[in-house]
Amino acid sequence: MRKLICLFLSIILFTVSKAQSTSYWQQEVDYTMVIDVDTEKHRLKGSQILAYTNNSPDELRRVYYHLYFNAFQPGSMMDVRSRTIQDPDGRVRDRILYLGEDDIGYHNILSLKHDGEDVEFTVEGTILVVELNEVIKPGATTTFEMEFESQVPEQVRRSGKQNAEGVEFSMSQWYPKLAEYDYRGWHPNPYVGREFHGVFGDFDVKIMIDNDYLVGATGILQNPNEIGHGYQDDGVEVSYDSDKITYHFVAENVLDFFWGADPDFVHTTAQVPNGPKLHFFYQADQVSVRATEEENENYRSYWEQLPEYLVGAFEYANEHFGEYPYPQYTTIQGGDGGMEYPMGTLITGARSLGSLVGVSVHEMYHSWYQNVIATNEALYPWIDEGFTSYASAETMDHLFERESDFPYSGSYNGYYAVARSGVEEPMSTHADHYNTNFAYGRASYSKGAVYLGQLDYIIGHETFRRAIKELHNQWKLKHPTDLDVIRLMEKESGMVLDWYHEYFVSTTKTIDYSIKSVEGNEESTTVVLERVSLMPMPLDIHVTYEDGSEEIFYIPLRIMRGEKPAENDTKRTILEDWQWVNPSYTFEIPISMDSISSIAIDPSQRLADIDKSNNIYPAVQQED
Repeated sequence: MRKLICLFLSIILFTVSKAQSTSYWQQEVDYTMVIDVDTEKHRLKGSQILAYTNNSPDELRRVYYHLYFNAFQPGSMMDVRSRTIQDPDGRVRDRILYLGEDDIGYHNILSLKHDGEDVEFTVEGTILVVELNEVIKPGATTTFEMEFESQVPEQVRRSGKQNAEGVEFSMSQWYPKLAEYDYRGWHPNPYVGREFHGVFGDFDVKIMIDNDYLVGATGILQNPNEIGHGYQDDGVEVSYDSDKITYHFVAENVLDFFWGADPDFVHTTAQVPNGPKLHFFYQADQVSVRATEEENENYRSYWEQLPEYLVGAFEYANEHFGEYPYPQYTTIQGGDGGMEYPMGTLITGARSLGSLVGVSVHEMYHSWYQNVIATNEALYPWIDEGFTSYASAETMDHLFERESDFPYSGSYNGYYAVARSGVEEPMSTHADHYNTNFAYGRASYSKGAVYLGQLDYIIGHETFRRAIKELHNQWKLKHPTDLDVIRLMEKESGMVLDWYHEYFVSTTKTIDYSIKSVEGNEESTTVVLERVSLMPMPLDIHVTYEDGSEEIFYIPLRIMRGEKPAENDTKRTILEDWQWVNPSYTFEIPISMDSISSIAIDPSQRLADIDKSNNIYPAVQQED
């Protein structure tokens, strides 16, 4: 009987383990769209066939679509939010409120069928709510057919017509897009100008537009020899039989589809060795309608230099953060600043060389953190923006050969500013619901980057670099959560790191350690450290002796249940664990006090200590 019970338990445990190992799932979409663009009225008519595969364990009785263009109407949630938030985005403010009928955005859904049958739907601002006649069962693939017409809004935020530099079409968030359904359920977040969550799938898109327009987009152009404009094979002559041409793009396993178009675009390319082909679209004759002739000449020269820099950036990223998985990447002038999309970006063009390269590198890295490692950026904007900021900072340092001691200082300083501001909110706050744009921006861009910088400090540099590449290997083209990120770091380091994640993500508690006192005699020196603020961290205490030699005294936290490896050849002494409840910690250096030149807490700068004035002995004298 005992053997039978053991066998039965073994079968149960194996079944549970197997179920847990295969429990991850994600939905799948397959879009086929044909778009007819009226360039004069800035309107389009579209047909969309969407094959949707329900890989979830749930029956779906309703689906939701995003109708992003509806945000660009007076009284929309984006309009009201921008006019009532304490520190509105200067690009928006009250601009939506005063849009005229020909300048607002809209999506009109003309018809919608589910598996050939009409379905009832309602439009609620930027969300289309669809009540299904038949449930979508787990594992089933179903088809939606839609006819729609849209008006492209005046370019206010990310998407629109005739941007400030004169680009005619910046087409992002431009089509009715099915909302994501995941383990948390549906995500039909109204569009207020923040972040996104999407479904991986394939796109087959045909864009019919005037034949003098040059179009760049997500995906690979299928008919280059019909289009011309620099797409065609060498020596192929292209002539147009009608006023319109059809661009046919196909993209596989992407989150979204964007495009940009202008009759004044030029098209250049560059090839990343063993990597993607890069495409660039910009207004060469007049990069900005607001610039002088001399300024435009400078801007053109910067765009001509950009391909070389971006090739270098892709090479660096592939080596240090994981390989880009798509065959192409497209940089298009447009939009209102810089915004990432699958296989490309929209960026404004009238910039200095450093700014143009900087924004291009930042948006490029979103193809690692969001468009490939596709976290729900509405819930985790600090992963999307913060990890991108971290990677782009060191890449810019590499490209411009700055040899900075600490390329992430901008992110750390941004975090210190919000931590001292009194308006900081936890990084666990939903992107749409921050009280201020300042708190959102510093949490997402700055503190998110610091999150990685401190993981480098806690688990050790080599372990961290191995882990950040493994994150890409394990989660590319999937939807990890914040807990998946920290669990991977735990597995790679062998440490327990939940305490770090909980403190830094879910609270606004800060780090502040001080060297409280240093006393000694001819035989030894006693150092007393104090935890001034509430967040605990392990400490590297760097001691420099009068003879020029150095030593690190490493103090792990007991709740880490482990120690980081030595990071260099400097002598290191591992001290007893610091229990986080203890406000102070005392240790002995077995050498006379007179033999010590200086003592410093973490000279590597990775520890985000908000008051570094008390981290050094002898204390630095402050000037009046």
